[in-house]
Amino acid sequence: MSIIRRQVDGILLLDKPPDISSNGALQRVKRLFRAKKAGHTGSLDPIATGMLPLCFGEATKFSQFLLDSDKTYHVVAKLGEQTSTGDIEGEVIATASTADITSERLQAVMQGMIGEIEQVPPMFSALKHQGKPLYELARKGIEVERKPRLISIFSLQLIDFQKDEFSFKVHCSKGTYVRTLVEDIARSLNCLAHVTALRRVNVSPYDGATMYTLPQLEAILADAGEEALASCLLPVESSVQIYPAIQLPAASAFYLRQGQPIRATYPANIKLVRLYDEATTFLGMGESMVDGRIKPYRLVATTQT
Repeated sequence: MSIIRRQVDGILLLDKPPDISSNGALQRVKRLFRAKKAGHTGSLDPIATGMLPLCFGEATKFSQFLLDSDKTYHVVAKLGEQTSTGDIEGEVIATASTADITSERLQAVMQGMIGEIEQVPPMFSALKHQGKPLYELARKGIEVERKPRLISIFSLQLIDFQKDEFSFKVHCSKGTYVRTLVEDIARSLNCLAHVTALRRVNVSPYDGATMYTLPQLEAILADAGEEALASCLLPVESSVQIYPAIQLPAASAFYLRQGQPIRATYPANIKLVRLYDEATTFLGMGESMVDGRIKPYRLVATTQT
């Protein structure tokens, strides 16, 4: 019997379990909500746990804002071993001594990586080469040249160091590969390392927001029904709450919905703004023009609550 899908709009902060892909987790949640349309905002590795924002319905139009946002991770890494994948899922392909590594050396190396740095993406990644994901080539033993990319490490805090294992917290920009960061830290110590545990604790702008596990969502649905499940969703505009907001008079809101630029007062040197009508209903995002007007950038097609 096929599932009757329904319109669902909003954002769910899933606490992704280990040993499942981001898309696998998305499909399970999508079935629970019976949602017509849903997408995730950037894959977490199968071994990784933690915050995975899932966008439903109209929220999918704003998923790019979350893809581009900063992330924070708790990481555990093992020193002295390099694996084929950069994490615990791969085979050990090289070993090195950890005898001369100290907490002080580790902290010094990590402090030196704060700021803008270049990072070469790993072969086991979803980046594409001639239309094929790199991980497909890697599984065939094929390695291709990857250009380094500029990323930002905003903070890097050593939590614990015990012999051949260390844990840390990192706040980083989009496009950062934690597995590569761990390998680069080890390389600066003339050593090797790989990730053994990874948890994403925050996706900006959801610092400290409530996450839901799959068992929690299943229990809510079973005990209280779909209305209670819907209460777990954050509003669509929560994904863009870091941008300034302006409220439009009825006439301006009308023309904006028709796709036309409108006159509005907004902060100087701002490119994107949140737009609301007189009833404080979220309309979407607007983009500033050189002549001072605002044009539609991403608009919602349904009334959001």
